[in-house]
Amino acid sequence: MAESVFGFLNIDKPSGMTSHDVVARVRRLCRNSIGKTKVGHAGTLDPMATGVLVICLGYGTRLSEYAMQSTKQYRATVHLGIETDTYDAEGETLAKKDASHVTLEDVKAAIQPYIGDIQQLPPMYSAIKKDGKKLYELAREGVEIEREARPVTIHAIDIVSWDNPTIVLDVTCGAGTYIRSLAHDIGEQLDTGAHLSGLIRTRSGAFSVDDAVVLDELLESETWQESIISPGNALKDWNSIQLSDHESAEIRLGRYISKNDDVSDNLVMAYMPDGHLLAVLENHGNQWKPHKVFLPQS
Repeated sequence: MAESVFGFLNIDKPSGMTSHDVVARVRRLCRNSIGKTKVGHAGTLDPMATGVLVICLGYGTRLSEYAMQSTKQYRATVHLGIETDTYDAEGETLAKKDASHVTLEDVKAAIQPYIGDIQQLPPMYSAIKKDGKKLYELAREGVEIEREARPVTIHAIDIVSWDNPTIVLDVTCGAGTYIRSLAHDIGEQLDTGAHLSGLIRTRSGAFSVDDAVVLDELLESETWQESIISPGNALKDWNSIQLSDHESAEIRLGRYISKNDDVSDNLVMAYMPDGHLLAVLENHGNQWKPHKVFLPQS
């Protein structure tokens, strides 16, 4: 069955709300104005954090994994001298240390080991699952388990301001990076302890906080659908191919099509002549194989 809406919303998530809270409100908005609609998000933000939360609508929910793989940018405020169990300001204080001796040069040296391809230990208070249970659920029960470090990429860390004991950083990173862990690790490197006291996601792929809509304004708008971003604009970082009418018909039937291009990517976005994103295609030697198909509204 074709979806009546297919795209994304770029919402500036307010502090104090979970990503699920935002999804629930948008789902209610859709139900009241256009009918029952699948709604999801591409990349969780902690309740404390604000900034870009990508909401997926209709078939867009089947594209969330591709939106999540994009490069992210954050404005992070790190407070030295106080370590918490959650690695952020919402947690319980575990330790306090004097950080008054730390200099800007010390901070510059402390962030260097975390730029590039690194192994990062995720926090206990995270949604990662262990034996079917989320780590934060175990943490709330007072259980702490061994976590395995995970490979992440941090492209750049720029110091925006330094006013001891507070560092404001701009972080550009790949998917899966925990900024809370980065704040904690910087505190470890400086031997002062630290926690994340503020976080704004300023960019996620093609989505920028400068273009994001305020949630309350979206919910009150009678023209909210004008804020829907097409898959073509949302996923413009991905390689794409244009299909002919014949190729579109073949893909709609689930058939492979000949690969008459030099695209070497494993997956590409395939658009119909009218601009509709018809499918995600998988590289299959000299053919493109339908991986996910999005039938247009008839």
